[in-house]
Amino acid sequence: MERSDSPIRILCVDDHALVRKGLALILDNEADLELIAEAANGAEAVELFRRLRPDVTLMDLRMPELDGIEATRKIRSEFPDAKIIALTSYDGDQDIYRALEAGVRGYLLKEMVHTEVLQAIRAVHSGKKLMPPIVAERLGDPFPQVALTPREVEVLTLVAQGLANKEIGARLGTAAGTVKMHVQNILAKLGAADRTRAVTIGLQRGIIRL
Repeated sequence: MERSDSPIRILCVDDHALVRKGLALILDNEADLELIAEAANGAEAVELFRRLRPDVTLMDLRMPELDGIEATRKIRSEFPDAKIIALTSYDGDQDIYRALEAGVRGYLLKEMVHTEVLQAIRAVHSGKKLMPPIVAERLGDPFPQVALTPREVEVLTLVAQGLANKEIGARLGTAAGTVKMHVQNILAKLGAADRTRAVTIGLQRGIIRL
């Protein structure tokens, strides 16, 4: 097997110990792969990457302290050649776009890990990029890809919590009329007929989280 005398060194990052243990068991059976460290959050991942310089990093996207996307950005800003594979249990298209923009080289749903993670590690290590068909299909969904502004994301998050425009305005320190304008922009950008549909689309695409 290629480079069996010098195994691919892997950093595994996930806030769930069971996920890390499962990955460790999978990797333990492969002579050309070596799990060199585990991290439970993005901040740990950045520090371990600086210290160990792994060949490939498996990065969970949703974690406390520092999420996987921000951790990826920090790592890639210091080490542009870092090879990072995003792992997530959610396939909202905004998560995919954010991860790709941050610089991941591969993207795997956690349900695929047991069957595809070995192939993904070897492919990304060899310089290839990996996008499984089911994930690529998400990118092909007929969602308008006009990004919401940070303020619009805040407004949509509060709409999802059931707040009216006046309540949102009080929370954000702005006029109800301004909030109404934000809501109208959100509906237009998401192609939603009403607030409820906008919230549904926002959750599906990973724009907001409850």
